[in-house]
Amino acid sequence: MDFSLDEAHQAVADVAAGVLRADPDDSRTLAALGSPAGYDEAAWKAVGQAGLLALALPEAHGGDGLGPLSTSLVLTEVGRQVLPLPALATLALGVLPVVAHGSAEQHAALLPEVSDGRVLTAALRGGAVHFDDETVTGSRVGVLYAEQAHRLLVPTESGTAIVDPRDPGVTLVRTTSSTGAPEYTVRFTAARAESVLAATAADLDRFAIAGAAAVADGVLAGALALTADHLRTREQFGRPLATFQAVAQQVADVYVVARTLHLAAVSVAWRLDTGLDADEDLAVAAYWLAAELPRALQVCHHLHGGLGVDITYPLHRYYSHAKDLARFVGGAAYRLDRLEEQV
Repeated sequence: MDFSLDEAHQAVADVAAGVLRADPDDSRTLAALGSPAGYDEAAWKAVGQAGLLALALPEAHGGDGLGPLSTSLVLTEVGRQVLPLPALATLALGVLPVVAHGSAEQHAALLPEVSDGRVLTAALRGGAVHFDDETVTGSRVGVLYAEQAHRLLVPTESGTAIVDPRDPGVTLVRTTSSTGAPEYTVRFTAARAESVLAATAADLDRFAIAGAAAVADGVLAGALALTADHLRTREQFGRPLATFQAVAQQVADVYVVARTLHLAAVSVAWRLDTGLDADEDLAVAAYWLAAELPRALQVCHHLHGGLGVDITYPLHRYYSHAKDLARFVGGAAYRLDRLEEQV
């Protein structure tokens, strides 16, 4: 298969790289995570002004009518710069499912302000959630940006309920993440569902895994570039570290993981974009992310020596993102079981 980008997709990739290339230092990142919004509002606004949040929106709502592949290019660049943004939540968990499975009324209610920075998210993980008499009861864990979101998408056995996180029946408890990005345990006690999206939990999970794989692709590419630069410039015994055979072998292993993860991420985005069955590719991508991404970041830390664990050096942000992404998809053992079901 030829996964080369066409002219339109290459333009998206170039714009995303240009807008997001200004990587914030750690002081700005920590300030953003500690702000009421919980993310870098200036960077998020810049992404919206560049049109990158509207790529998948229907043209009727100010978008470009593009699909998952274009969205994945933005998510990859967010991962490459490890920016504290609600991009995975809004684009992969919110926009793509609503565009694919929402009615015209739901499009009008949820999508128009996304290009201006509106945050959406979905509550995918945790216990059973029941839908009865237009209300939702149950709980979910690890919900990204739940407090900051305009609406939550909540899969149930009767479809995906759309719930306002400020509804009196919704309780939000913030929980810890490796990056410091906002995550929540969300409890629903007869919370009112504004409407029901014609999408199953599996439908939402496909977009979630594809989005996570795209971000992971960028995270590992960024960490590898940072490590390679360090090895070229840091000397030991009068020689650059990159010239030592053992070092070259280890960084080569990371490169293999990075290229494989890139192929898996692009494959699932391309299959979803073209309407092909992506379940087997998604299972492979999720397992590779959960099993190999954290290991690759461990090698990058090792190759940096003590510098790798210095919180004033950016590598720690890549490692934190890798851990959160692996947890987001369920971990290696869980994803190996899901992969076994597909092959």
